[in-house]
Amino acid sequence: MVLLTYCYRIKPNAEQIATMERWLELLRRHWNYALGQRLDWLNRTRCRVDRCSIVSEAIGDIAEPVTYYSQQAALKETKKLFPKYKQIYAETQQVNLQRLNKAWDRWRKPDASGKRGGRPRFKKPGDLRSFVFPRVNNTRAGAHLIDGVLKLSRIGSMPVVMHRPLPSGFTLKQCTIIKKADGWYCCISIKDDTVPELLPVDSVKSAVGIDVGLEKFLTTSDGEAVPIPQFYRKAQNKLAQAQRLMSRRVKGSKNWQKAKQKVALLHLHLTRCRKEFHYQVAHWLCSSYDLIAHEDLNIKGLARTKLAKSIHDAAWGSFLEILQAVAVKRGLLVEKVNPRGTSIECFNCGARVEKDLSDRVHHCPICGVKIDRDWNSGLNILNRALMAVGLPLNGCGKSIQDIEEQQVSFVNLRSPHHNL
Repeated sequence: MVLLTYCYRIKPNAEQIATMERWLELLRRHWNYALGQRLDWLNRTRCRVDRCSIVSEAIGDIAEPVTYYSQQAALKETKKLFPKYKQIYAETQQVNLQRLNKAWDRWRKPDASGKRGGRPRFKKPGDLRSFVFPRVNNTRAGAHLIDGVLKLSRIGSMPVVMHRPLPSGFTLKQCTIIKKADGWYCCISIKDDTVPELLPVDSVKSAVGIDVGLEKFLTTSDGEAVPIPQFYRKAQNKLAQAQRLMSRRVKGSKNWQKAKQKVALLHLHLTRCRKEFHYQVAHWLCSSYDLIAHEDLNIKGLARTKLAKSIHDAAWGSFLEILQAVAVKRGLLVEKVNPRGTSIECFNCGARVEKDLSDRVHHCPICGVKIDRDWNSGLNILNRALMAVGLPLNGCGKSIQDIEEQQVSFVNLRSPHHNL
């Protein structure tokens, strides 16, 4: 099964924009009320086993657990007390509660590795920027997309900028309406029940190991390197200027809202430039190799260091997710390897060559190999991946002399919108 999401720009009129903004505000208030119910139940029922609290204690009977089903059943009462909620499509309100329930479960229930998510937060005005129609193009659906026109229940019809056609053979599953800094968008989730056939391991003709970094975005085991664009670093002056202008305005005023909009547009532009760059690099790798290996990095842990800004700017996690998605669509293989010691071990003899982060050249005193540090890491990543899938080690088809003589080349894969 393949699940894809296509995002299109929509052009609602002024009345439809006002309706959708009113929906977002009402759904935000309902989210906060439902979250308050859950937190209140948790505080009233929480008690230490070996002692009683001297600060506060639950009064009366112990409240029943607050679940998604109890809050969904209370929607009828909510609509009686607040008639404005009758204007919102019923399934949209249910999905809003389902989102809260998922966030609550991530906080309360650990996953398979024992980790839990953060506590769900109350949303300020403007924090909720999307709502969902869970069914599209069927008899009981609240959204219909036909011939470039999106018809939403209780909102109306609006044109859609179909910059690319929907693929044939897929089933439209759900429609998410999103408010971004530069307008409104609809994200259509589509599903294909056919399972894509991955390339058999025996048919792999070319393999590569990639080492992501901050000096270069990535270095391959073939000695090619992609320069890091540093979109955020290059836009810091413009962002600082726009944020200073916003801070000098009276908060909540019209001028403050205009300045805030400019800051949001800059951040949106950076996000799109980075995403386009990631897709270009991912397609380049998938067009050149059948098997792509990378390190299974703990990016959240690395982002807590003093290099956090540069790591967030490079966005390795987003790139690896995009690489995985592009490879699956093409039927290619992506292999994760243990990152421990890839930059220390010599790819040729396996000796450990300790080096600081400032040492950019790998020089092995045992076998005498002297190559770029990141290139050495890419070769180690490739060797570990080949061992994991059961393919023979072949030194990427190059001799040690070829590797020593080859100079690291730079592949200029840049977004067409990277100049800020």
